[in-house]
Amino acid sequence: MSDMQIQSVLHQMRALAQSGRVEGTGPVAAVQEARGASGQDFASKLREAVRDVNEVQQDSTTKQTRFELGDANTSLPQVMVAMNKASIAFEATNQVRNRLLSAYQEVMSMQV
Repeated sequence: MSDMQIQSVLHQMRALAQSGRVEGTGPVAAVQEARGASGQDFASKLREAVRDVNEVQQDSTTKQTRFELGDANTSLPQVMVAMNKASIAFEATNQVRNRLLSAYQEVMSMQV
């Protein structure tokens, strides 16, 4: 997941959190505000980010396979870098998921 996408998700989450605290605005208004600010809805941003992580993991797997089959154009450092990128991307996605789940649970426990 790229830094730009992460920042966009964090911006939307902050906008939702702030607009939920202001009187007279509900969750629907907050979602509409977040959509209007970015031009895309949250689900499509999240879907795009997951696809990017999947591409990084597939690239890592492809490089590993090429190296194992003896491809002269694929070196061990390239494989190691690709594996580390995939690992970091997956861990970042997992952390975002954990924070989203935590935010969802917090919103669900709020009294209306």
